[in-house]
This record gives sequence, C-alpha cells and structure tokens, in this order.
Amino acid sequence: MRKVIVFQHVAHEILGTLNPLLKQQGFRVRYVNYERHPDVKPSLEKYNGLIILGGSMGVYEAEHYTHIKVELQLIESALKKNIPILGICLGAQLLAHVLGADVKKSHEKEVGWCDVELTANGAKDPLFEHFRPTEKIFQVHGDTFDIPKSSEHLARSKVCEGQAFRYGEKVYGLQFHLEVDRAMIQRWLQNPKNLKDLLDSSTPLNTEKIIAETDLYVANSVDLSNKTFMKFIKIFGLKERALLLGSAHGKPK
Repeated sequence: MRKVIVFQHVAHEILGTLNPLLKQQGFRVRYVNYERHPDVKPSLEKYNGLIILGGSMGVYEAEHYTHIKVELQLIESALKKNIPILGICLGAQLLAHVLGADVKKSHEKEVGWCDVELTANGAKDPLFEHFRPTEKIFQVHGDTFDIPKSSEHLARSKVCEGQAFRYGEKVYGLQFHLEVDRAMIQRWLQNPKNLKDLLDSSTPLNTEKIIAETDLYVANSVDLSNKTFMKFIKIFGLKERALLLGSAHGKPK
C-alpha cells in the first residue's frame, strides 16, 4: 500500500478534495499535526509522497514556530529522495524557500475568490492543461514567494506573481487553495484569523459576499481540483531516483 505523509499546521486546513481521491486510489494517509504536536519529528522513510498544507505562520517565523526548521529539513530529504511533493499555500512557500527562493509578506493580502492566470508553461503543464487561461480559485494568504530559479513558473495573479510552480517532474507548489469545497470555506469563515484577513485584504470583503461568490465558483473549482489532483496522484507511478541538492537548501535565512 502506498503511503502519503501530510504536514498540517492549523486544524481548519485539511486535505479537502484531495482526501477522497487518495483514499479511492488506495493510499494510506498520515497527518502530522504541528499545531497539536509542535515538537514531533516524523520520518519520511516509509512514505511514498509528501503533502504540505497551509497555515497562518510565515516561513520567516522559524524561531517562534520551531517545527518550520524540521519541515524544511524533511522537505529537502523528500526532494533528494525524489518522491512526489505537493505544497499548498504555506506549503508552497516552504517548498520555494528550500529551493532557494525568497519568501516574504505580500504588499496585498489575497482573500476569497481571485483570478489565477496560467503562464505559457502552465498551459502546457500536465496538471493544468484542463484549465482555462484564467480561473477563479479560492485564496487566503498574506505572504508570497519568488519562483525558484530551478523551477517552471506555472501561474500568476494580479497581486502575486508566484501562484504555482513545478520543480522537476514530481514537485508542485500552489499558492492558491484548489483543495477547498463549500464545507471547508464555511469552516474557514468561522476562524477569527481568517475573518481578520477579510477586513485587512486589499478589497475588504464580508462573509456574505464570499458565500455568494462560492455559490458561483465552487462547483467549477471542485471539478478543477478533482482533475488536477488525479493527475498529481498519477505522478506516483513515475520511477523514484535520487536528486542531489546544494548544501544551502532547507536552511532558514
């Protein structure tokens, strides 16, 4: 049985639409909940893939959230092992940092349903070839990252150039939340930190507007997520081989 390890940072950020797809394909999923167990130091030895979820902390807060240093080291190990890796929101930022890119606060927060535009490389990428040139996808983030120089730039938005990238054949970073469904969004809107982000976003929103926009966009988003994540799952069929990374990878700045 193939096994996937999932790094979780806050209770309301879960696999979402990814979970049933992994289960249907016979994967065993293990969550590592850093909010509940911040000092845990898991091993990747028995796992065939790594998924890193979002969270309210920043990559640059490693001195306060000590598990970030552990995660960076584990991400580097996963890259060397050349297993499939998917980073979402904070997960993408952690991945970008390990690959040598700068992660910082964005000049604007992106919250709610936002336009995400594919690059020329994104339109040709196996994971996104079913996307239209621009899609409405849910976002909640105040940090952003540069695209790692060793990676393919796949998507951008008006606020953040770094929305998606691919490293090699098996590693993807997504700033946006393609994994959400209606229930997840409703759960997020009950979170105090997310409510504050609504008020602090470049275009202040309210829960009623987001719920109304969810009615318009969530069905298409879930359809996109099912197609995208099934293609990601197929990556597990690619042969594993070791990659050599420079010694600077995985070290917090």
